[in-house]
Amino acid sequence: MKDLTTKKILFVICGGVSAYKSLEIIRLFKKNNAEIKTIITKNAKEFVTPLSIASLSKGKVYDDLFSLENETEMDHIALSRWADVIIVAPATANTISKLSKGSSEDLASTVILASNKQVFLAPAMNVRMWEHPSTKENLKTLKSFRYKFIGPITGDMACGEYGEGKMSDPSDILNEISNFLSSKFKNKKIKALVTAGPTKEYIDPVRFITNKSSGKQGYEIAKSLSRRGFDTTLISGPTNLQIDENVNLIRVETAEEMFKATQNNLPIDIAVFSAAVADYKIKKKNYNKLKKQENFSINLEQNIDILNYVSNHNSMRPKLVIGFAAETCDLDKNAILKLKNKNCDWIVANDVSKKNIGFESDYNEVTIYYKNTSNKKEKLPLKKKSEISEEIVDRIVNQIN
Repeated sequence: MKDLTTKKILFVICGGVSAYKSLEIIRLFKKNNAEIKTIITKNAKEFVTPLSIASLSKGKVYDDLFSLENETEMDHIALSRWADVIIVAPATANTISKLSKGSSEDLASTVILASNKQVFLAPAMNVRMWEHPSTKENLKTLKSFRYKFIGPITGDMACGEYGEGKMSDPSDILNEISNFLSSKFKNKKIKALVTAGPTKEYIDPVRFITNKSSGKQGYEIAKSLSRRGFDTTLISGPTNLQIDENVNLIRVETAEEMFKATQNNLPIDIAVFSAAVADYKIKKKNYNKLKKQENFSINLEQNIDILNYVSNHNSMRPKLVIGFAAETCDLDKNAILKLKNKNCDWIVANDVSKKNIGFESDYNEVTIYYKNTSNKKEKLPLKKKSEISEEIVDRIVNQIN
């Protein structure tokens, strides 16, 4: 028996033949002491009744987006915030299509769209529907949105055909969700810090030098860590990006400010330094605007190396220190050298000379270099930065736990 006491599950039932299995899923979660609230779609009522769901869940069944009673008691925003996790089972081809396009035409889709919690989908459909290119494209889109999938499995279907598309067994869905929640609540005790974006080093009040960086990859990593339950702090240089409310955001401008913010947040367990910190600052800052001159020169001095400081700290070095390297040539050579010289555990490197990745792009292609593993490097092929972040955090979780 799995102890899911205090765990809050929002369960969405959609209209498919496999909806009858939802009753067994609810029974298993209640048996393991989970608190569960249920949303049933209009089509799902053709297969299971709200009364049977309420009897098993011991709770209210929500079905109408514009119900006066529901909106007074708990509106769709509050319902989405209440849950620790959201499960959609069965997730029909129609539901998957709607979610991939951001549709919010009923309570189920509106709650999911409004949620900042992890969403699991348990697909169930005919094998031909599952294999259709439009379904595959929708799945790809949802994966880039950080939706997770349980199944489907291969087997005999209600239509008489055989193949992939059958909804996973209720016990497998219970195990998947239980493992996720167990890891998430365990991770709450683990502190993670991420740096992202550029820094500005002022020449005078209106001019500065900086590094090219959008901060997108670092922000996505912070989001992924937070959604896995880590106590996450993001120290961000100047960007226009937004972050989940569960992430502790600290905005800075200069490398010195980023360094001090990092110092103030030690000790931590995981440090991910993805920021493009300016290597140099102005030796003597001008407090008045400099006037235009025919010849102009400035004196620079090195900024403190934040990655090097943290990874070589005697008493407060994190268990896992990850640095980033944006290179334009000799990727292997430069990344391996940085891994050694900075004394960090991983280097995540990318070739920013490629026009389709890095900086302002939503896509990236990286190679992870490891210090103390038999597998010295691992390439993550071209994907959205949100997907790259999920893969990086998968590896963080495996190493930490």
